[in-house]
Amino acid sequence: MVGGKLNEVTSGLTGDSGEKTETGEDPEVIAARKEQEERRKEKHRKMEVEREKMRGDIRNKYNIQKKDDSAQLDFGADGRIGATNKKTPEQLAAEMQPDDSLIGQLGLTEQVETAKKAVTGAFETVKGFLPFGK
Repeated sequence: MVGGKLNEVTSGLTGDSGEKTETGEDPEVIAARKEQEERRKEKHRKMEVEREKMRGDIRNKYNIQKKDDSAQLDFGADGRIGATNKKTPEQLAAEMQPDDSLIGQLGLTEQVETAKKAVTGAFETVKGFLPFGK
């Protein structure tokens, strides 16, 4: 009872005409907020256009190619960003052919095989000394 009378008295002092939306705000305030938001969005859109023009000028001045936006995010088969399809062992073996690799092209195949044998032998020796290697 007292709360209802208090609302009547305070609404008369603030000059409200009694119009309120379901959220409890004046429609004029809502309209003003929408108008302000539209002005803000337009301002930011104009600023972004100016920035893009400036970026284009810099790209032209220094002969920089624009990055392709469509290849920016690469979703893999499992839905993760940047994930790639896992290759089968056959695909990996085909990629590691000595003739096609950089090592094969440089003629370092024999040295790499010798290094692999030495490292494998050293690893097996160390593994034999350690208790978790048995």
